[in-house]
Amino acid sequence: MRKIVAGLFISLDGVVEAPETWHFPYFNDEMGQEVGRQMQEADAMLLGRRTYEEFASHWPHQDSSDPIAGHMNGTTKYVVSTTLTSLDWQNSTLVTLDGLSELKKQPGKNISIVGSPTLVVSLLREGLLDELNLLVHPIAVGKGKRLFPEDGAAIPLALTASATLSTGVLSLTYTGA
Repeated sequence: MRKIVAGLFISLDGVVEAPETWHFPYFNDEMGQEVGRQMQEADAMLLGRRTYEEFASHWPHQDSSDPIAGHMNGTTKYVVSTTLTSLDWQNSTLVTLDGLSELKKQPGKNISIVGSPTLVVSLLREGLLDELNLLVHPIAVGKGKRLFPEDGAAIPLALTASATLSTGVLSLTYTGA
């Protein structure tokens, strides 16, 4: 059975928004290997509407010889949205939260979530997220969208793996408790 696995860059104060403004000073080969491992273990992506729209406006216009662009454009993408009616980015299919259990029963590797923090929290609440990988950066960003909203209910998690990278980033893996 396939797993739905989320991988997020997050600050110490829980911010997941705009990592391009605070993440790169901590990125090195060690983190690149961790991100690459997560990419290799998946053969499909699951995206929320906002992340889909952001990625679809960028990746199709990148040079296909770039390995990341090739991966992003060539990978099967499932998009959870109640407002979109069609998808233009190649290999993209609309799905519902209700359909994810059936999707997980199909043969294949993991289904990865990149970005899409609102979707990640929804899946955690519904018991549909199998694994949450956080790369916790040693910086308090101070403002921006946080992974867990203050008005949300408690979501118990179990830490299943942890490592400290040489830059001080914590690699933490959680499953539902």
